[in-house]
Amino acid sequence: MTSFSSPVTTRRRLLQSASALVALSAVNLPLFGKSGASAAETTAEGGALHIAFHRDNTDLVSIDPFQVYWLEHRVVLRNLAESLTDQNPKTGEIIPWLATGWQISEDGLSYTFTLRKDVTFSNGSPFNAQAVRTAFDSNKAFAASVPATFGRTYLAGYDRADVVDDHTVRIHLSKPNAGFLQATSTTNLSILAPESYQRTAEERSQGAIIGTGPFVLEHYKPQVGIKLVRRDDYAWPSAAARNRGKAHLAAIEIQYIPEESVRNGQFLLGELDLLWPRDPFSEPDLAQFRSADAQVLSRSLPGPALNLYPNVSEGRILSDPQVRAALQKSIDRKTFAEGVYSADFPVVQGPYDVTTPYFKSQSAKLAYDPDGAAQLLDKAGWLKRDDGWRYKDGKRLTLIRPLQTVESAGDVLIQDQLRQVGIELKLEVLVAGEFQAFVAGARYDLHSTYMTRADPVVLQTILDPRYTNNSALSKNAYPPETLKNVQSFFDAGLQTTSSEERAKAYAGLQDVLIDDNVAFPIYERLWQAVAAPKVRDFQWTSEGFALFNDIWFGEA
Repeated sequence: MTSFSSPVTTRRRLLQSASALVALSAVNLPLFGKSGASAAETTAEGGALHIAFHRDNTDLVSIDPFQVYWLEHRVVLRNLAESLTDQNPKTGEIIPWLATGWQISEDGLSYTFTLRKDVTFSNGSPFNAQAVRTAFDSNKAFAASVPATFGRTYLAGYDRADVVDDHTVRIHLSKPNAGFLQATSTTNLSILAPESYQRTAEERSQGAIIGTGPFVLEHYKPQVGIKLVRRDDYAWPSAAARNRGKAHLAAIEIQYIPEESVRNGQFLLGELDLLWPRDPFSEPDLAQFRSADAQVLSRSLPGPALNLYPNVSEGRILSDPQVRAALQKSIDRKTFAEGVYSADFPVVQGPYDVTTPYFKSQSAKLAYDPDGAAQLLDKAGWLKRDDGWRYKDGKRLTLIRPLQTVESAGDVLIQDQLRQVGIELKLEVLVAGEFQAFVAGARYDLHSTYMTRADPVVLQTILDPRYTNNSALSKNAYPPETLKNVQSFFDAGLQTTSSEERAKAYAGLQDVLIDDNVAFPIYERLWQAVAAPKVRDFQWTSEGFALFNDIWFGEA
């Protein structure tokens, strides 16, 4: 058996050895600005934290933890509904939360959690083993009825939960899933009160959720905002939290403000305490915020970087490995980071962002080499003409990338970089319905998508056709031999109970994705926020969210 009981370090922890994760700690991005209190300050109590997100999710309006994929909603949910475990944001280690300890069977098919005895849901009902079983069983049933639901991948392999006693629950898997322990730390497998699962999925989406968190939901108005209010009897935070009691703040008030200029203006006028858009800030915006003594908070989101994935199916240009290798060399990632974002923006190092456990840098293989690209294209028979483009058999070397709704400055920059070596990148801007049909019909040469999760298994839900919902992308991304290798590494990463073996599997996966040029990293998915000078003790969670119960207001 493998076990964990806080605070004793055990002989073997599934997935989480320090040696396998030392690289993660070393490259974890710093948090800039005054995040903590000075020695002379006394923690203040009360007040409302005013936050602006860029917009609400118009495709799936939901704040049910199991259904939601929208990052901003998951930020909110982290403070309403809690999980059996948490994850240390610096090391990737799984640490206690609603469970004080756990044991994992040698075959990796059963997980026995010892639960806290002092926890209640916000409606007063007890948190116990039966509540955990109800949550897992209800989510399993929902996933069976709605296979595309986001939480399904986190619940992979779940069979049943047995109530051993009131504060001990044993979860059984039908197949090994080495990512399961980490899944229990995510917002998507947060535990709601049994009463929540008596409501419909639509009702939960609109806010009929009851959690154990330090805040409760007062109201949610889609496209407008959310208000959370403090729970005064709260006293069971994650092991990662600094504040061990109830929240310092009395309330959290969130607005959705799609217009960047309006968001920035309200923040600079002092109407907002935390500005948290989806896209990183530009260099001029950062300069303006810093001149106002604002704190700039940055962390790479765990999971895949923003990668382009090829269509290598028969007859497509990128089925030629020499052209794929040339494409990899044609991308100037350093110039992209500096030109699109800022001089301090991190340069992408591989198919995963640096905060993902078992990350392995591929920087040496991603060097910008336009001369090398030209040589490969010449060898492949794509010759440059006087117009600057490359042709073969009278056909121009044109790659098609679909975009949903609008093209970005980054898209145009990549287009220009490829033009330098004679590759035409055609950006097809499509509305949502057209975009989905275009991708499903495999009418593209390059496509991108991503998910956020602090475990490398997340890439399997994008790139492995046995697991992904995006079948067109995963089925067309590899030559047959590459697919065989990719799946073997994915399988090894899921089936092993050794952190060292898991690290080896995911290192091999990252190597083959770059060596065979079936992933083209473009940029690190850096998430940034700016906080007013008075905001204290903001800290990132492993998923790139925040624990609002830690935050308080100091002197500006």
